[in-house]
Amino acid sequence: MLRIDEKKKIVAELETKLKSSRAAIFADYRGLNVAEADELRRAFREGGSEIRVIKNTLMRRAARQSGFEEIEQFLTGPTAVALNFEDPVVPAKLLMGFAKKNRNLKIKGGVIEGKVVGVKEIKYLADLPGREVLIAQVMGGFTGPLAGLSFALQGFLRKLVYALRAVQEKNVAG
Repeated sequence: MLRIDEKKKIVAELETKLKSSRAAIFADYRGLNVAEADELRRAFREGGSEIRVIKNTLMRRAARQSGFEEIEQFLTGPTAVALNFEDPVVPAKLLMGFAKKNRNLKIKGGVIEGKVVGVKEIKYLADLPGREVLIAQVMGGFTGPLAGLSFALQGFLRKLVYALRAVQEKNVAG
């Protein structure tokens, strides 16, 4: 049994993490064996995220104190929370990928960028390309038109040079 001061410390820590995380996704881990749970934890560690099992009563208190009362709907049964403080796509991808391989893990919902979302939004987020891919796509979107403009200007300059050379040859000859 946890003492009251230990519970208060855990609630304060959870409140801070809820407020500062870019993603907090709740899942029911019932039915996972020890090896599967270890595999999930390892994947989260390697992905720069955190996953931990929490007591629903402590998370409810943290949710109320942080202004996320809506997440109480996700706090039934065994609950694990996946957190990431930099990229909200990472925990969504990790959980959805693991849930596809292991039907015992059930995603309940979460908080993404300060907004309470359901499973549908988390699935959508998990289907997005990674951050690096999105940045590359945006950069490609910028460079594509610039490359086209550069090519068009080169063609214009080439024609101008040909025209000037023709005028010069005409003046020299005539």
